[in-house]
Amino acid sequence: MKFSEMQSARLSKDPRFDGLFFIAVKTTGIYCRPICPAVSPKEENVIYVSTAIEAANLGCRPCLRCRPDSAPGSNPWKGTNTTFERAIKLINNGELIDHSIVQLSERLGISSRYLNSLFQARLGISAKKYALYQQALFAKSLLQQSHLAVSEVAFACGFASVRRFNDYFAQNLKTTPSKIRKNKADKSQCIQLFLSYRPPYNWPHCRDFLQVRAIESMEWLTEHSYGRAFTWPCANGALCTGWFDARHQPEKHGFIVNIQLSDSKQLLPVVKNIRRLLDLDANSQQIDQQLKASGKLDTVIPGLRLPGIWNLFEAGCRAILGQQISVVAALKLVRTLVHGYGSSLDNKIFFPTPKQVANSDLLLLKMPNSRRETLLRFAHFMMEHRDDQHPDTWLSLKGIGPWTVNYAKMRGLSDSNIWLGSDLGIKKALAAQQIELQPSNSSPWQSYLTIHIWNLL
Repeated sequence: MKFSEMQSARLSKDPRFDGLFFIAVKTTGIYCRPICPAVSPKEENVIYVSTAIEAANLGCRPCLRCRPDSAPGSNPWKGTNTTFERAIKLINNGELIDHSIVQLSERLGISSRYLNSLFQARLGISAKKYALYQQALFAKSLLQQSHLAVSEVAFACGFASVRRFNDYFAQNLKTTPSKIRKNKADKSQCIQLFLSYRPPYNWPHCRDFLQVRAIESMEWLTEHSYGRAFTWPCANGALCTGWFDARHQPEKHGFIVNIQLSDSKQLLPVVKNIRRLLDLDANSQQIDQQLKASGKLDTVIPGLRLPGIWNLFEAGCRAILGQQISVVAALKLVRTLVHGYGSSLDNKIFFPTPKQVANSDLLLLKMPNSRRETLLRFAHFMMEHRDDQHPDTWLSLKGIGPWTVNYAKMRGLSDSNIWLGSDLGIKKALAAQQIELQPSNSSPWQSYLTIHIWNLL
C-alpha cells in the first residue's frame, strides 16, 4: 500500500483496510490496527508495517483496545516463494503445535536450515519464533474472549507448560496472561470467539449459496447464521469431532462463533479453517475493482465471497458427485453419501472419512457404476496420502478431470484464481446474459468471477 493510503486509512479508521497494515507507535511501544478507537497518534510518532511480526521486531506489543490478534488476515507474501507461502500457511494453521521444525521441513521437502533461512530473509526471525508469536496472539485472543482457564489456553495454543506460557508473554508481549484475562474460567465446553472481516461482506449471498448445498443434520442455517458438524485430524492419527455456529454481526464487521471441540489442541487450525470457509480474510474492495476489468459485466455485486468446503476430501467427493448434473441432483447424492456412510453423535452427522467411503460398496448412491468406482478410487487415494495432497495429483485417477480438480481447488483450498469456464452453469449464464468476458483480466481473483457468474443463475 502507498504511504498516503495508509495515512488516510489510519486517520479515518476505515474498516476496509483492517488487517492490511499495522501502526507501530514509537512513543508508547504499542502497535494497533487502523481502526483502533484510541486517539490517533501524531504522524511523526508512527511507523507503518505490513504484518504484526514486523511490529513485534520493532519491540512493540499488541494494543489491548483494538486487539491486533483479531484483525482479518492478509497475505503480503503472495507470489514471492511457493515454499515460504506453504510454510506460512501450515504454521498459521497450527502445524508446529503437534510437530517439530524437522517434521515441518520434511513435509515441505526442504531442510530445516533452508526453512529458517527463508524466514530470516523475509521476516528477520526463525520459523519457530514466528510460530510461537502466532500461537501467543491466538492465546491472547482466547484469554480476552473465551472462558477457558489459563492452563487450558496454554496447552490449546501449543505451550508445553504454564510456566513457559507465562515467560513468553512476559518477554515478548510485556504482560502476563492473568492481566489479559477478562473472563473467569467456567466449565462450559463451548468456546465463543469473534472473527472479524474487512467490509463489504455480502452475507445474504454467502448464506444462500451454502443453504442450497447444505446437508441436513451436518449443516444448519438461519437468516443470520451458519453452522456445521466436522471432524479434524489429531496428532496421533485419530479424529476429533466438533461443531461450530457462526452468527453474523454486520454492524461489527464480523461473526460471533461458538465452537465445541473434543480436543482443544486443535482449536487454532479449526478456527483458521472456519475463517477460510467463510472467506473472512478476503479484500473485497480490491477484488471488486479487479473484476470490473474482466469484461462486459453490467454490475459487480459488492462483497461477494468464496464459500468454502470443510476439507479437500469433502470437496473432492462433492465435485465427483456433481459431475455433469445439476446442483439439485448432486445434493441428493451428497445427502445419501453423508446419511448412508457417515457417523453421527449427539444428533449431528459427520461427513464420511476416506476410510469409511473406501470400505463401503456405495450401492445406496443411484448413479452410474463408473462414477461409483471413481469415488472409491478417490477415497483409497486419499487414505494413502495426507489431506494436503495437491488436487492436481488427482488427475492420475480414472474418472477425474480438470473440472473436478478445479472445483475442489476453488472450494476445498479456497484458491482465489480458478475460472470454471467449462462448468455447465457458467456456460448457461453467459449464454443467457450474452456476456463477453476475458477471465484472465480478473486474475488473481478468477474464483470470484466464477461466483459472480453463478450468481446470475
